[in-house]
Amino acid sequence: MRNFIWSFFAFFCLISVSFSQTNSIEKGTYISTNKGQKIKLNLLDNNKYELVFYSGEYKIKGDSLLFSQEVKTDDSFNLEFKNDKKAKKIKIKFLEPSYYSFYIGTQKGSEPVQYQKVSDIKTKVDPDWINPDLEFEIDRTDYLYLVYEGYDTESKLYKYALPKDVSEVTIKYELDVLGDLNITGIFDKKTNELKISEQKGKNPLVFLNEKETPAVTASKVAAIEKQTISNWTYPGKEVVVADDYGVAVDSSVVTVDSAYASPKINFKFKIENSLKEAIAATKNAKTKFLVVYTDTKNPSAKADFDAFVKEQEVQVGYNMYDVYDPQYDIFNYYLATADDKKWLKANKINDNPSVIVLNGEGDVLTSAKSTLNDQKAKFNYYDDFCKKVQRVNAFNTFNKVVKNKKATDADLIAAFNRAAVLELPYDYEADYEVGVAAENNTADFKLPKAALDKKEVLQTWKKLIEAHQKDTKPNMLLVETILKEIKNQGFSKQFFKEDRVLNDTDFLSIDYLIKHYDAIEKARSEVVDAVAPAVSVTNLSGDISSALQINSYVSQEGVEGTANQDKIISIYKKLIAIGKGGFECYKNYFAYLSQDSDESTDNTAFLKEFNTYFNTYLSTEKGNVIETLDQLFATIDANSEYSYNGWNSFKEYHSNLANTAAWSVVEKPANAAFIKSAILWSEYSLAVTKNNPYYLDTLAQLYYKDGQKEKAIELQKKALQYSATVYEPDTLNDMKEVLEKMQNGTY
Repeated sequence: MRNFIWSFFAFFCLISVSFSQTNSIEKGTYISTNKGQKIKLNLLDNNKYELVFYSGEYKIKGDSLLFSQEVKTDDSFNLEFKNDKKAKKIKIKFLEPSYYSFYIGTQKGSEPVQYQKVSDIKTKVDPDWINPDLEFEIDRTDYLYLVYEGYDTESKLYKYALPKDVSEVTIKYELDVLGDLNITGIFDKKTNELKISEQKGKNPLVFLNEKETPAVTASKVAAIEKQTISNWTYPGKEVVVADDYGVAVDSSVVTVDSAYASPKINFKFKIENSLKEAIAATKNAKTKFLVVYTDTKNPSAKADFDAFVKEQEVQVGYNMYDVYDPQYDIFNYYLATADDKKWLKANKINDNPSVIVLNGEGDVLTSAKSTLNDQKAKFNYYDDFCKKVQRVNAFNTFNKVVKNKKATDADLIAAFNRAAVLELPYDYEADYEVGVAAENNTADFKLPKAALDKKEVLQTWKKLIEAHQKDTKPNMLLVETILKEIKNQGFSKQFFKEDRVLNDTDFLSIDYLIKHYDAIEKARSEVVDAVAPAVSVTNLSGDISSALQINSYVSQEGVEGTANQDKIISIYKKLIAIGKGGFECYKNYFAYLSQDSDESTDNTAFLKEFNTYFNTYLSTEKGNVIETLDQLFATIDANSEYSYNGWNSFKEYHSNLANTAAWSVVEKPANAAFIKSAILWSEYSLAVTKNNPYYLDTLAQLYYKDGQKEKAIELQKKALQYSATVYEPDTLNDMKEVLEKMQNGTY
């Protein structure tokens, strides 16, 4: 059946609002004004009501019930044309569109259709989204395409031929709340049920006579997931939908429900002939683990093992779908034979059956007295077992390397990195140390964790950083480990579950990053190893400045992150001095400098740095402020919060930042030396966000302080003219008081 529940709620809410404002409501039948099928609201005696959604005629043929409707309807676009032969372009007026559901396409002759999202057009022509309607111009074209993109319904596309002399097209989308319904019914004599469905017998609604209707019982089982994928697309259309695990994927790749789509990759495990070969293959893979299964007393062990492997191959193939991805290929598998008895005995594996997990060095990480089939869920990428194994391996490997006097520099870096890149547990406060198996569950895996000496770990790290200060080129594994560590996401967080205040070793580490900045940027997308994934470094300046900003909120053993203020500021200045002070760096720097500005008598350090940023990136001398800001927006990292929040958020940040800097000159007399600059900043904020009353108030007071009194008074009047958006009574009163003082000369 067609899902009209949400339309019903929306419509009924409108009815409720309109009637609640009526002094006298008569009983009787009310007819909806919506397009298409009319909805009837019957107000009955005793304060009862009925809502009738579909009406028409019916016929009874035997046990069948046939319905007919008087009106056939559909959602549609209503278009009106205006003609002017002299018009060089076509004006489009889209009346109150639901922006995120509509697309407009144009086509000349038989050329490909060029689509644009209506919300994107709106952002360009009306950045502040003031007008509910959309007006813009397009080049002359032969055909106009209008698309309403459905999310839980099919998308609807309409093609219109445009008159040659058309100069204006007005568009209005009219929604049919209910739509047409082609239903039939059948009466089941055995159950006295009347079953009605759109297609005879398919997903029927079941009705009983009111006298026979049983009490309603709640469903005992709730679905864990529902998913609908829209199939409509076009070349270059950027559409993301949520996959089974909430991860954004390109919906243009998906043509059917991904839960049932067959994988395009035919994934196969390579099962080695001996334990020695299996361990060697796992070691060569770098990031994998080996699952060894022994079940010598079971004659069908080989068949069970083969069936398990085949099932895992299908699962891994589904995860990868169309291209090999090593992150899903975590485990190799091997079935122990009689030749492995000595190895099993040496590792105290006496249970039969048993599942054992090894690392590439052949070290036993964990085992369970269980069949392989009983543990199959744990070997799925999405189960947290694999992450626990990775953590156990990182801890044990690190402990092994640190205690090995023959360990090389490369061994130490790899050991630190292996721990640093582990995924942090979701629950910050949870005890994510992998412990023993669940109580009374002998068939579960036991995951012991090596005990590490904190002082020894930090001393080893310090010596490693000091030893690399003379490097002529960066060690990328070390770079990645440093970045994780300074952001409190690295080995210290993994080993000791604590946030650290940046210390001398960290500042030395950051100097290493700055020294090799260009080389790191060049190498950041290169693969370290033919098998291992590329080192994870995104925006180096942003990463460093983000770490510094995060540190300001950390405290450790009575030491606050702000204790290293001079060293932190010196790092920001180093980044700016070498030309790496981009948007993310400055954003974090400004946030850091502004932390104590409310309590201080001046904030000249912030104003000096903002002035440098303003002159470098924002100054009106560089041209149109919006175009200049747009050029800066194009340079931000894809992981930036403003990349996600979009252009309007980015624009608002800068206009507000400029006003904040300018306002500090108004309210702090010690900042008086910046008045001329502050006027430029304030004018900039209003060029980006026009007629903002707060910004107008700032600029008016700056003009007055600069001796431009008449100009200041006129601007303060304008601030009050646009003060409808000032919701704080105290602020509004202050603005009025400022105007009075300006006018009577007491400001």
